[in-house]
Amino acid sequence: MSRAAAGLVIGNEVLTAKVRDRNGVTLIEKLRARGIPLAGLFVVPDDVDAIVEALCLARRRASLIFTSGGIGPTHDDVTVRAVALALKRPVVMLPEIVKSVTDAFGGKPVPAEALRLAEAPQGSRLIPGPKLKYPVLACDDLYLLPGVPELFEAQLDTVLEGLEGQPVVTRTIFLDAHEHELAPVLDAAALAEPEIGIGSYPTFDPAAGYRVRVTVEHVEQARVDAMIDRLVKQLPSTAVIRVD
Repeated sequence: MSRAAAGLVIGNEVLTAKVRDRNGVTLIEKLRARGIPLAGLFVVPDDVDAIVEALCLARRRASLIFTSGGIGPTHDDVTVRAVALALKRPVVMLPEIVKSVTDAFGGKPVPAEALRLAEAPQGSRLIPGPKLKYPVLACDDLYLLPGVPELFEAQLDTVLEGLEGQPVVTRTIFLDAHEHELAPVLDAAALAEPEIGIGSYPTFDPAAGYRVRVTVEHVEQARVDAMIDRLVKQLPSTAVIRVD
């Protein structure tokens, strides 16, 4: 499998339900489609210590880190400072952003608050993209993305275009049985081939048309197909509704 990623959704507004988070879901979906495993997703407030703590944990689990939010010009935008602390680097001004902000004011005095947009951990770089209004701010393999969902998705797409992944193959068995009836077969299969992902998901919706959905995942189609065949043969034949 390719190297793993982790995500940090940053913002008091998410933790207080003022805003319903969309960026975490987008990150999960985009990484999965790209074939990059997600090792963890953290939701933290606009607090430097909390962000640093989450970043340190994320960096122990993954080599690619994506943050969402906290990179604007207001008092609660503390992500840059927190990332710099976590990486033990000073905060510097990026000349490209300083020029862009200065040009936007057309020769008028530039407020100090506006220049906060140019702050970045030392060693950062900007990643441009043809569909981007603003370039991606990256520091090593840590990507600081905006909290606005539309901007977040556009910048995430730009980053992922430059990363390699190995998409996972998934197949599903739909069953009319209770989970405890399936557990012995699933336990034995998972123990025999732990590198193949086997998931069991019950539903209590009578309109679903099944009781349990079992998924099998791996990067190799042949191994997924072989595991599906094994499970279909070993599970109660009367329980199997269909295989996708």
